[in-house]
Amino acid sequence: MTRNAPEHYQLVPTRLQEQLEDGTTRCNLCPWRCRLRHGQRGFCQAHVNRGGVLYNLSYGIVSSIDIGAIEDKPVRHFAPGTQVMSIGSYGCSFRCTGCHNLEISWGEAELDRLARGQSRQAYVRPEAIVDAAERHGCQGIAFTYSEPVVWMEYVLDVCEAAHERGLYTVYVSNSFVTRQALDCLAGHVDVLCSDIKSMEDAFYRGICGKAGVADVLDSLEYAARLGFHVETRTNIIPTRNDGLDNIAQAAAWIRDHLGAESPWHLTRFFPAYKLSHLPPTPVDLLHRAEQVARDAGLSNVYVYADQGCDCASENLPVAAYLDDDPHAVDAVKRCSASCCGDEGVLLRKYEEGRA
Repeated sequence: MTRNAPEHYQLVPTRLQEQLEDGTTRCNLCPWRCRLRHGQRGFCQAHVNRGGVLYNLSYGIVSSIDIGAIEDKPVRHFAPGTQVMSIGSYGCSFRCTGCHNLEISWGEAELDRLARGQSRQAYVRPEAIVDAAERHGCQGIAFTYSEPVVWMEYVLDVCEAAHERGLYTVYVSNSFVTRQALDCLAGHVDVLCSDIKSMEDAFYRGICGKAGVADVLDSLEYAARLGFHVETRTNIIPTRNDGLDNIAQAAAWIRDHLGAESPWHLTRFFPAYKLSHLPPTPVDLLHRAEQVARDAGLSNVYVYADQGCDCASENLPVAAYLDDDPHAVDAVKRCSASCCGDEGVLLRKYEEGRA
């Protein structure tokens, strides 16, 4: 059984936190390493400081569920032909300008409602997620739609419950995570499917001022050394990361650091958010990129002319997958822990009548 997962929604202490001499508390889940004072949330918006302790605001809060082939993650070299239940929450360490999942991946509005004790989003215990996966004939569970490290405590609990039942686990990530986080996930997550968005720092700086290519590549190489099955993906965006030199550099890095047989998935960009003015990726460009990768020595390169990001825009309501009373699923979620007070209010900006 999983370790004392709450029966009802409440905040759970962040696993990787560090109290500093200046009175702040540092989160060590991702390289932002946010230093927070009481009442503050980190960049991902999913962790809050209450009285010097960091808590995960989104533990067990499920934004989306879907069922499909593992190949759609995309993962091609692990458990082919099996079905996976994809789940996501809210919060992300990036702010991608072409994001199709803003309300989920960034999730600031819903995280704000959680902070105020006003959210009606589903709270699902780890065992209940595994029950649902089995009931729907799935062989695995994938954490996706938002960056999974921001609710790592829940990911670990679900992974433990899944492995106890013989299900595999998939972690779809931007790999802007710390080695400490990967150490925690090792042995619990079977598959890491990660973006390599570009080989240029300028691209990463544009979506996260703290990020650089080296951060992502180091995480990927370290994960492979820890024993994760690693597959990588690049969404090729016209005029942003579509230069063949950039593609060749990425292919060479994968070959040299993950192996010539390591799968690389090339997906098609579709206009969204601040990149709505750009056209979809030309299909012939995807195939030219594939040839560049093969010329660099990669043997398992896959092109997706009709698939872009792993989105949740057309998913059924979460309650449709659960064996629970829909009214209970939709009930207001208010943390029952003493740190929140009677009103369930967490943030300093909402305290002292400053609504």
